[in-house]
Amino acid sequence: MTKVTDPYAAAPTLMKQWMAASMAAEKSLDKTLVELVKIRSSILNGCANCINMHTVDARAHGETEQRIYLLAAWHEAPVYTDRERAALAWTDALTKLSEGHTQKAAKEALEAHFTPEEQVNLTVMINVINGWNRIAVGFDLWYEGGVLVKAA
Repeated sequence: MTKVTDPYAAAPTLMKQWMAASMAAEKSLDKTLVELVKIRSSILNGCANCINMHTVDARAHGETEQRIYLLAAWHEAPVYTDRERAALAWTDALTKLSEGHTQKAAKEALEAHFTPEEQVNLTVMINVINGWNRIAVGFDLWYEGGVLVKAA
């Protein structure tokens, strides 16, 4: 059995700062929208830990099973508002930068539905969830109820 590095135990000060940045980025945005974006980013990054965590959180904030399941194919699903679609397009564009810079159309939709402050907060939040995905995948983490339960 391989020992799993718990980032919170290994670097508590840095991880507290990272969590604080994460929480600050979400403040001006609707909690349901935040969870949809976190789930979408986590799907794109293949982060099972974060998909698990954020689908639970989304349900707790009243999100429907249908909308959660359809995030994998949100482009074709008519269940999202124009504002949510703009946020999901922005999430895709920033999360998939290595596949090409396709953010121009997504940025135009973003500007139509979000204030400048919300655009920055959403952009930082997308960067933060991408970072969380990389921490969880990189350290092979599985948190259940806030407790590290998986040992690789």
